[in-house]
Amino acid sequence: MAVTRPHPRYLVVWAWLLALMAAGLAASAAPRARGLAVAVIFGTAVAKALLIGLNFMHLRFEGPLIVAIATVPVLFAVVLTAALFPDFVFGP
Repeated sequence: MAVTRPHPRYLVVWAWLLALMAAGLAASAAPRARGLAVAVIFGTAVAKALLIGLNFMHLRFEGPLIVAIATVPVLFAVVLTAALFPDFVFGP
């Protein structure tokens, strides 16, 4: 007996991706709040990566081993982002 799983609603995910892109573009146009703009841009990038990973790569429907394998690079990216954040905000 085959198990049917619901597929994500791709148009809804696409709309969220467009909204997050618009938020990142609006944050980049902020004239003086560079630290806040960088934080918003990184936050929207993380949200978009989660949406893509969970819906388009179907990680939501995978087992725990595949999710753990996909989590390691994400943790690595978070550590690098935290380490480089001061350079992005206070750099030249």
